[in-house]
Amino acid sequence: MSQTAIEEEYSVDVKLLAQQNDAFRAVFPAPQNAGRWLHTQSVAAMGPTFVMKAYAAIGSYDDFNTDIDPYGDHAMGKFTIDGETVWFKIDCYDVDYHYGSDQPDNPEMTRRVLTIMLSRDL
Repeated sequence: MSQTAIEEEYSVDVKLLAQQNDAFRAVFPAPQNAGRWLHTQSVAAMGPTFVMKAYAAIGSYDDFNTDIDPYGDHAMGKFTIDGETVWFKIDCYDVDYHYGSDQPDNPEMTRRVLTIMLSRDL
């Protein structure tokens, strides 16, 4: 007799996920097992001062709204620096950075990647 594995449905705690994303954004460089911060070539081309302003702004960002953050997980934001619109996005991967995390609110199973980009990168 064969048995079929029944996958247990996992429910993400969005409030916890938002808190974890906020904590991740607040620390640069990210702790080794938490994830990575990246920025696009367009951001780099703006120069090191611009890049550092962007990193600092992300750490203190709190302008989340339903247009930018429809799920309430604080995974995306938008602000302006020196007349340029800057976006950030946090993606949750498995610990090997190969696939999306099955349990994004579980730090033992998740590594975050924060990408900083300009509007022209979208």
